Amino acid sequence: MSVDGDREVLRVEDLRVIYDTPAGPVRAVDGVSFSLRTGERMGLIGESGSGKTTLGTAIVRLHRPPARIVSGTVTVDGRDFLRASESEMRQLRMREIALIPQAAMNSLNPVMRVGDQLADGILAHEGRLGRRQLAERLARALAQVGLPGNVVGRYPHQLSGGQRQRAAMAIATALQPKIIVADEPTSALDVVVQRQVMLTLGRLQQGLHAAVLLIGHDMGLIAQFADTIGVLYAGRLVEQGPVEQLLDSPRHPYTRLLIDSLPTLDDKKALRGIPGLPPSLLNLPPGCAFAPRCPYAFERCGTETPALQAVGPAQVVACHLYPEHSELPPIGADVELPLVAPAAEPEVAVP
Repeated sequence: MSVDGDREVLRVEDLRVIYDTPAGPVRAVDGVSFSLRTGERMGLIGESGSGKTTLGTAIVRLHRPPARIVSGTVTVDGRDFLRASESEMRQLRMREIALIPQAAMNSLNPVMRVGDQLADGILAHEGRLGRRQLAERLARALAQVGLPGNVVGRYPHQLSGGQRQRAAMAIATALQPKIIVADEPTSALDVVVQRQVMLTLGRLQQGLHAAVLLIGHDMGLIAQFADTIGVLYAGRLVEQGPVEQLLDSPRHPYTRLLIDSLPTLDDKKALRGIPGLPPSLLNLPPGCAFAPRCPYAFERCGTETPALQAVGPAQVVACHLYPEHSELPPIGADVELPLVAPAAEPEVAVP
């Protein structure tokens, strides 16, 4: 979707979130910055434990202890959410920004009918409504996610997995927010239902002309939906750019390896996993956090943390290969990549 001429609705600058643990602070989100314009779809991808969910919940200020925001700004339409009181945030959520959580069965109240849960959010923001007016609002919210009106009288366990996820979408977007944060909305769904849910999210976003931050670990799924992709590793944004440009010419080794792990219909190739495991966020290695797993790592990578730098039109990367290189060298005879990852567990994993 083209976003030319649309205004900026979300700006995240140098956001840092830590988890306080008995072993010390865990840097789950470490200096992440990006922006979204109205109607823009941004995908945020990374392995489990890279800090994606922590980032998403922090933006909406739904993180809970032991997580805490230590610095940065989250600005929505010029307003800094991190300075708003909790009572102000209760009014801003759903109306300005909404979170579609993963695992809808866990996010929906199992002993309340879907209609009552949907009505709760509407009434909390708009006060008392007449019975007919409220019924119309509920039917409209369900219709915009492709659910029939009789879902209002059902409990979550009476719905299929896809219906539950669409019900969670309806609750989150009933007040037509400007920004939607969708945290792995297709997790635990089969591929057919995944497609249905993503088509529903696309139609919903177009109808609202909202900006969407789609969080996930499926590069193929996100690439089909997003306009831009941000790649998160060990709590840091290591690459960001337009989806076609990033897929055709990834500049960070981690992005390249994520793409190379996907099967294609065009040609047969040996699928390679990324060697090793994500590092412990409690004790990150010095320099570039990806260096121990990187086939291109050299001495500087082990001592100096790379900063984001522009490498193309609207594309940035945090890698010491640039600006000396114009593109990422191919992985071939000169660069051997292990096919089997070493069996080691990270000490601390965060969402």
